[in-house]
Amino acid sequence: MDVRVRFAPSPTGPFSLGNARTALFNWLFARREGGKFLIRVEDTDKERSKKEYEDDILQGLSWLGFNYDEKIERQSDRTNIYRKYLEGLLEEKNAYYCFCSPEDLDAEYQSQLSEGITPHYSGKCKSLTQDQIKEKLKNQKGVIRFRMPDTTVSFNDLVRGSVTFKTNIIGDIIIAKGLDDPLYNFAVVVDDHEMNITHVIRGEDHLSNTPKQIMIQKALGFKDVRYGHLPLILGPDKKKLSKRYMALSLNEYRKQGYVAEAMFNFLILLGWHPERDREIVTRDEALKEFSMKRVQKSGGIFNEKKLNWLNAHYIKNFSPEEFIKHAKTFIPKEWQKDEELLLRVAPLMQERLEKLSQIGELAKFIFELPSYEKELLIWKETNVSKTLYALKNIQNVLIEISDNLFTSEVINKKIEGLVNQEGRGEIFWPMRVALSGQKASPGPIELAVALGKKESMKRVSLAIEKIEGKHSLI
Repeated sequence: MDVRVRFAPSPTGPFSLGNARTALFNWLFARREGGKFLIRVEDTDKERSKKEYEDDILQGLSWLGFNYDEKIERQSDRTNIYRKYLEGLLEEKNAYYCFCSPEDLDAEYQSQLSEGITPHYSGKCKSLTQDQIKEKLKNQKGVIRFRMPDTTVSFNDLVRGSVTFKTNIIGDIIIAKGLDDPLYNFAVVVDDHEMNITHVIRGEDHLSNTPKQIMIQKALGFKDVRYGHLPLILGPDKKKLSKRYMALSLNEYRKQGYVAEAMFNFLILLGWHPERDREIVTRDEALKEFSMKRVQKSGGIFNEKKLNWLNAHYIKNFSPEEFIKHAKTFIPKEWQKDEELLLRVAPLMQERLEKLSQIGELAKFIFELPSYEKELLIWKETNVSKTLYALKNIQNVLIEISDNLFTSEVINKKIEGLVNQEGRGEIFWPMRVALSGQKASPGPIELAVALGKKESMKRVSLAIEKIEGKHSLI
């Protein structure tokens, strides 16, 4: 069997994490099985469907690298196809027009609830004659209901195993508001058939729709489809994920400075576990290992701390060139003028970032020395004169090193004598503050190498002037 799966988003809202996870599992399944990954935009909700949401979905798919096969299908282009199959169901008496008012239906459902019966349509209109239907259609629109057989539906879910439903508690569902206005459960069955879909992988919130769709498939004489229902995404409290996260577009995470590699890794762990239960799963590893057998039935736990940890991990492991490529939109343009400096300081920025959006806040000191008080230069109980002595010795050491030998090994070796003589904190603390202007920063040797000899000398000189009272403005 040639595997064909589809990701079928509705462009009525932002591309959420839940939808992204569904797209990921479909994409991985298709690629792992050597099949096709298709996109179908389910835009039959004309009032709520918007082009901006469709664009948001496609941008999110592109960012995550979910390349799709064949052209994008849209339900709005398939009205004539739906009409043909609806007419067929009506002609074969597998569907019928219903003219019950919302008030009548509500009264019926309330009555069933009071009797402890699962609310469902009683089938009041299924006995209408063709003449009665024609007469009613002159004055009111009427909906189309599927005539649900009284039977048992069983299927082997790719995740949950054997699942069984009794159709008598489902009732005759509405499948269209008219011949040119199909509803979800009918439209997706026709779409999946027309697109030759073999496997439908979606969230478990669709599980109750599956028996309805299977019965519609059988009535239309379509081939069976394999179903797999993914676990819900839960919050840290193991309850349904809050709207705050679900409403946040995947592309908003991108704008906040998350990288695609981290988001891919994070999403795959929401309901699937790799061999050896490890936390780091690369795209290549996922493509080799993915199997629906390892998708769990219990909900995947959304943990923002884990997402941040994964993001920091991938940022740290980029080469300087890769990091700059990913971070370019977050790096101020004036910083990008000196490419050599940017490449040197990249590892320092990578080490400190959780999100790329923090670059401006955490790395500004590298490109512009912040104002600081001279007292910050003094290590613990060390006095001003000893601090000045240390800074002048550091200055002399830096002067002795030629530009082409200004490396961490050489600087460390040269400054080792000072450390042995004066103490580690007494030397490294004022040197680090002089180079960064901050209480917390990367180590002084790494800073000196990244800044280069010229800038390092300038900053140490300013620190000396600050101690001597000659440069009170910096």
